[in-house]
Amino acid sequence: MYPSDLTDDEWVILKSLFPDPGYDTPKSGRPRDWSYRLILNAISYISKSGCQWRMLPSDFPPWSTVYTYFRKWKIDGTWKKVHDALRDMAREQTGKEAQPTAACIDSQSVKTSVKGEAEVMTVER
Repeated sequence: MYPSDLTDDEWVILKSLFPDPGYDTPKSGRPRDWSYRLILNAISYISKSGCQWRMLPSDFPPWSTVYTYFRKWKIDGTWKKVHDALRDMAREQTGKEAQPTAACIDSQSVKTSVKGEAEVMTVER
């Protein structure tokens, strides 16, 4: 058990957002070797600890399996669904509408590469 592991309450919220277990099972019907919860715990561990994929502790699934799921979920939009569901839930808990209706960009926080006047380059011949 790691501090980064999902709690039971967190898992209840997230489990419906991940693909049906048959999603990645070959036609032979072979069951998956690792639960989605354990894979999510491994991804959370990497995210919170900052360790490299190959340095994942041995009580998690193999790093290559965890990375494969992470990448697949990125490509198929699963992570976006998770983000959107958690954002909606957090907004509703604070009494706001689930979907934001406006956004604000603060121009002061945008870094620029040129300060002041534009540079003029001259070439001597």
